[in-house]
This record gives sequence, C-alpha cells and structure tokens, in this order.
Amino acid sequence: MTTEPLAVPASSLPVPSRKTFGNSTFMRMVKYTALRLVTMAFTVTIGVYLTILIANMGGYVDVMMRNEIKDNITQSIMANKAFQNLAPEVRQNLVDEKIASEIERLGLNKPFAVRSFNYLRNALTLNLGRAQNMTSDQGSKEVRLILLERLPATLLLTGTSELFLFFASVFIALSLSRKYGSWLDKLTIALSPTSAAPPWFYGIFFILIFAAIFKVLPFGGLVDSPPPDNKFDYGLSIFKHLILPATSVIISAFFLSIYNWRTFFLIYSSEDYVEMAKAKGLTSRDIERRYILRPTLPTIITNFALLLITLWTGFIITERVFLWPGLGITLFRAIGFYDTPVIVGSTIIYAYLLAITVFLLDFVYVLVDPRVKVGSGGGGGSQ
Repeated sequence: MTTEPLAVPASSLPVPSRKTFGNSTFMRMVKYTALRLVTMAFTVTIGVYLTILIANMGGYVDVMMRNEIKDNITQSIMANKAFQNLAPEVRQNLVDEKIASEIERLGLNKPFAVRSFNYLRNALTLNLGRAQNMTSDQGSKEVRLILLERLPATLLLTGTSELFLFFASVFIALSLSRKYGSWLDKLTIALSPTSAAPPWFYGIFFILIFAAIFKVLPFGGLVDSPPPDNKFDYGLSIFKHLILPATSVIISAFFLSIYNWRTFFLIYSSEDYVEMAKAKGLTSRDIERRYILRPTLPTIITNFALLLITLWTGFIITERVFLWPGLGITLFRAIGFYDTPVIVGSTIIYAYLLAITVFLLDFVYVLVDPRVKVGSGGGGGSQ
C-alpha cells in the first residue's frame, strides 16, 4: 500500500532571507580571501628562495668569495713592509687568523643551507640587511638605503616613458580601430617590427647621433656636472638628460604596443552586440564607451597595474648605456659584485608588489565587471 505525500502549500515553505544570502556571500569572500593570501604567501616564499639559490649559484659564490678573501688578505700582508721581517710561520698564522676573522664576519663559516634559510627569513620580514660590497652615495651599506637612494631616478625614467607609452598607445590604437585599413593603420602594421630591438639598441644610436655628432643632448647621466644651483636650471638639466633614455624606451615598444591594442579593440568591435548597437543608431562615441571600452576595461586595468609594478625594476642595460643612476644599474653592479643581499632585496620588493597587485586585481574586476563574482565557483575563485 502506497501513501501519497502530503501537499505542502508553497506559501508555507521557508524563504531564504536577504541576511542568509548576505552571510553566505560574506563567508564565501572570506574563504576566498584567506585561500588567496595563503597561496600568495606560498608563491612569494618559493620565488624568493629560488632567487637566493640563483644569486648564490647554489653556494658556489661562497667558494668564490672565500678564495677572493684569501687572495686579498695574503697579498695585503705580504705587501705590508711591517710584516716582512716576521718569520714565515708567524706571518702565515697572521694570514690565517685574518682570513678566518673575515670569513666569520661575513658569515661564510656557516653552511650555505643554513644561511639560505636565514636569508629567506630576513627577506620575508623585509629585513634587507647590509650589502657585502656595495655602498650608497652617503657611505651606508644598508640595502634599504642603497635601493631607496636609486629609486627616484628609476621612477623618473620608467614612469615618464612607460606611462606615456601606455596611454598614447591605447588612445592611438582606439583611433586606428575606427580606421581599419587606412594608410595610417597600414603604416603602424609596417612599423611594428621595429619593436624587435631593445631600448639600449636605440639608445646607442641616439647617443651617436644627438650627442656625438650634433652635440645637442648629453651623453648620459642624470644632471650636468657640476649641477646647476638654480632649481629651474636643475630641473631643465634633468629633463635634458631624460630625453634620450626615455625616447629609447618609447620607440622600442611604441608601434608594437599600438598594433597589439588596435588588434584587441578590433576583436571587440566585430562582436554581434556592437553591430546591433550600430543598427539601433547609437553614436560612435557611445558604442566605444559602452560596448568596446567597458568590456575591455579588465584587460586595460590589468596591463596598467602590472606596468606600475615594473616601474620598480628599471631598465638594467639601458641605464648602463646612459649611466642613469637608477635601480637597474644598481642591480647590474650587484650582480657583478655577487652582492646577494642587494639582489635579493630588490627581488623581494618586486615579489611583494606583484603578489599584492594580483591579489587586489581580483576585487577590482568585481567593481568594473558585474559578471565577475568573487569566491563563486567550485574552486573558490573568481568567475
């Protein structure tokens, strides 16, 4: 005998309240945020430790530094006339004592595996420590001061060139997407291969033409020597020295960047909803703003955010060519000196900036694109 289920009126069924939905969304966001923070911390830790291993060549740099210490101290004592009258055994003992003292001072008496984890702990807590061979212009060996001293010059060069390159290429590309197939569009496509050359390649030619031949711009540096006393003349001198390196950076990527953005906008311009908007009689400005720029906004924001953190790195070879006193040339010298603390210090700051930027971008996407829901989906990620 079967029993018919009782019919329950729809009005008597429990209805989820707004508070229930709000709590569910909040918990989902908290869970997603915690997961991303753990993932970010793990990624940064692995990246920094790999940097420490690479900068030390797996400990081989320690061997090179010990040999360099032995050679320098031995030659120093042998060349010192005050020690030449000592017995060979006494002189050798003195050499061994000074070598052991210097090795202990630099911490090279400890195994590299132990010191690598000490480096990692200090790096993750932003305790950048002291440089081994480099000093700041003020004579300090603090890595933090060495990097901060060079940061303004790098931000001036990279900020001026990269921000101009980004905004100019986006606006020009948007204009070209309206004029597909025009002579200007074809010219941009033809010139895009010029971006195959790096900035320093153009920099060498610019120095040769404008500094060596025409003598209208300086060869390099940040300011004239001696620097002008007047603030206006000082700023004008910096601007004059900035022209060639900034132009080199812009020219090396200008046409390819325009080509990439122009192709990107053309893809969205050919969508069916854009054709529907045209059929409705909407103006070109409204179509671009509502149906082309708005869907591409997450990509534009991502590129802009990643551009901002690359301002920290500088241009290593370009700064070297122009003798630009920024972070790029500082990192170049640190690699040449095997100065691990400076290399790791620069890398850890970039790693933190990158991780924080990627983390925040997930929430920015929610603000600019209503289709994105933070924490939704089976994996707890954004969709």
